[in-house]
Amino acid sequence: MDLALLRTFVTVHRAGSFTRAAALLGLSQPAVTSQIRTLERQLGRPLFLRQARGVTPTSIGDELAHKAAPHLDALVEITETGLDDESSLRTLHLAGPPEFTAERALPALTELTGDDGQGFALRASFGNAEETLEGLAAGHHDLAICTARPRGALLTATALCDEEHVLLAAPRWAEKSGSGPPGRCGASALEDVPVIEVHESLPFVSRYWASVFDSRPAAPGTVIVPDLRAALACAVAGAGLAVLPRYLGAPALERGDVVALHEPAVPPLRTYFLVVRTGTLAMPHVARAHEWLLQAAADWC
Repeated sequence: MDLALLRTFVTVHRAGSFTRAAALLGLSQPAVTSQIRTLERQLGRPLFLRQARGVTPTSIGDELAHKAAPHLDALVEITETGLDDESSLRTLHLAGPPEFTAERALPALTELTGDDGQGFALRASFGNAEETLEGLAAGHHDLAICTARPRGALLTATALCDEEHVLLAAPRWAEKSGSGPPGRCGASALEDVPVIEVHESLPFVSRYWASVFDSRPAAPGTVIVPDLRAALACAVAGAGLAVLPRYLGAPALERGDVVALHEPAVPPLRTYFLVVRTGTLAMPHVARAHEWLLQAAADWC
């Protein structure tokens, strides 16, 4: 079987579209279509179901991708690193949410970037869960951190750690709520406190209210910033309340710049996953980074 056909097939499978696969491969869409048809004729079975938006693999297509993709990735690894140049560093492409990746993952992984014979070069990119998983499936990343567990056999996920969320604000908002000391404010006392969020849909605040108060937040977002670190800065400045990961807010809480408005017995948690393309843990630099992050996460909880 022609390896070029298999490479095109795996790229289409990961991209979910002939058009996106063509762009990734540097080929025309008709060329990609022709290669897939050739492979289907050789196998005597359809590999994809054509749809209005992209393609969906058949059961045979999924099975072939599951078997072929790890071996193709290993071949790419060999061609990228070379067989004779043992001094060259492999490159690990990491993707994940900006705050967690910057505050947790990157400081841990930089310890592995030294030229000790086992080190690697590191490239990082940020994105939401959907973008990150799509990029991983398409081969743009080697290792992804996200809060969504992927479906299917193409990607393999391992639970990394749980992130506790805390409701916090500058001390003056706890005083204005008039419902007792910090840490005991109820939902009704917080109705007039402005909300700081990362999106208009209020994902963090809404999740907190549903989990802790069994209700929906009454106040709309007053300050919307697409970065949790910026949301924390706004909370410290007194712009209102925010729901943030405890690890991110801990220094400000310790300094007294912000206070926890409510401390539930069971705080809301969000799970992070380490995700790789199935089979790529056979690559030493991916396996080492994967194991290193799992070990580091034991101290994050």
